Amino acid sequence: MRITADTNLLVRAAVCDDAAQAERAQRILAGAELVAVSTASLCEFTWVLRSVYNLNTADISVAIHALLATDKIITNRPAVEAGLAVLEAGGDFADGIISQEGRWLGGDVFVSFDKKAVAILKQQGTQALLA
Repeated sequence: MRITADTNLLVRAAVCDDAAQAERAQRILAGAELVAVSTASLCEFTWVLRSVYNLNTADISVAIHALLATDKIITNRPAVEAGLAVLEAGGDFADGIISQEGRWLGGDVFVSFDKKAVAILKQQGTQALLA
């Protein structure tokens, strides 16, 4: 079966806070031929891990890298890698995703009111402008 994983499936498999759901989630993911993971789902995943489970940046990064290391996971890897680069530099995962997907869609400059995001992206060589 080729599946699209909702955020809650990924969270249950990663945090194992409900043993029965964690086991089902892990079984479904392991048994799938292909697991499509949207960037929106990964943005939610990072938000839930930080906001609900109080995980730190390093633990969130490890969780996302573990997903990427699974051959059957299909995602927008350049966007996820951009998200990880911003996350690991102290910013928000979603800002890296937004910037990379914006470039893919034809945007040249990331524009935001978020001073930290603009600074991190500039430091990484992305054209960014503070609104």
